[in-house]
Amino acid sequence: MKKEGWLAKEDYEEPVCLLDGIPDKPRNVKPVPQQRIMEKVEEYMSRRDYAAVEKHLLYWLEEAKLGNDERGELMIRNELIGHYRKSGKREEAFAQVDQALALVDALDYGETISAGTTYVNAATALNAFGDNIRALALFHKAKDIYESAKHIDPVLLGGLYNNMALVCREVKDYAQAHTLYAQAFRMMGTVENGALEQAITCLNEADLYADELGAEEAEHRVFELLDQAEELLDTEGIPHNGYYAFVCEKCAPAFAHYGYFLTARRLEEQAKEIYERD
Repeated sequence: MKKEGWLAKEDYEEPVCLLDGIPDKPRNVKPVPQQRIMEKVEEYMSRRDYAAVEKHLLYWLEEAKLGNDERGELMIRNELIGHYRKSGKREEAFAQVDQALALVDALDYGETISAGTTYVNAATALNAFGDNIRALALFHKAKDIYESAKHIDPVLLGGLYNNMALVCREVKDYAQAHTLYAQAFRMMGTVENGALEQAITCLNEADLYADELGAEEAEHRVFELLDQAEELLDTEGIPHNGYYAFVCEKCAPAFAHYGYFLTARRLEEQAKEIYERD
C-alpha cells in the first residue's frame, strides 16, 4: 500500500518525465532537493517521529517558497496534507489542500499525473474530515486523469480506488464502492509486495458489507474477508520493515473490532518488535 498522502517516487525525482511539455515560467528558481527531503521524511516516519516530520516539511516549505520552486512547494504541501490528516489537524490540512490546488492551477499542470496525485491527496484529507461531496468531485477528476494516462503506476490507481471507495461508502453508494474495491484488489495484485495493500482492501470491504447489510447478515462474508486479509499479511517474502509495521498497526484494530483478538494482538506485537529493532 502506498502511504496515504505521499507522492510516488516518480513524482518527485528529476527529471519528471510525465510532466515533459509543461513550460517552465521564466523565473529565477532555486529547486529544493525533493528526493533528499522524502528520504528524511521516510526516516522520521520509520521512527514514528511525527513532530520531526512536520518540522522538516515546514522548513523545506519555506525554502521552496524563497527559491520560487513551485514544483517543490507542491510536493511538500502534498506531504503536509497527509501529515495533518493523520494528525487530526483539520484546519491545517484544509489550508494545505487549498494551497496545493492553487499551485496545480498556477503551474498549469492540467491533466498531468501530478495534478491527479494532488487531487487524491486533497480528496483523502477532505473525506477524513467529513467533506465527502468535495472529496468525491476531486476523486472523479483524479480517476479521469489516471485512467486516461498512457503510463500510470498501478500503486497510484490502487490507492485511488481504495480511497474513493471509502467516500462512496460514506455517501452510501455501495455498488460503486464494491466495484472500486475489486479494481483496487486487482491492481495491487500486479505490484511487488502488493499483498499488504490487498489486505487493507479486504478489511475495508468487510466494513462496507457490515455497513450495507448489517452485522448479522454480513457476518459470513466479513469473516471470509478477514481470513483472506490475515493470509495476505502473512505472505511469504514480504519485508518486515517499518512499512510492514505501519500496516500491522493500521490493520490490528479492524481485526479486534470483529473479534479476531489473537490476530490483532499478534500484529501489534509484530509492529512493536519492528519499531524497537529499527
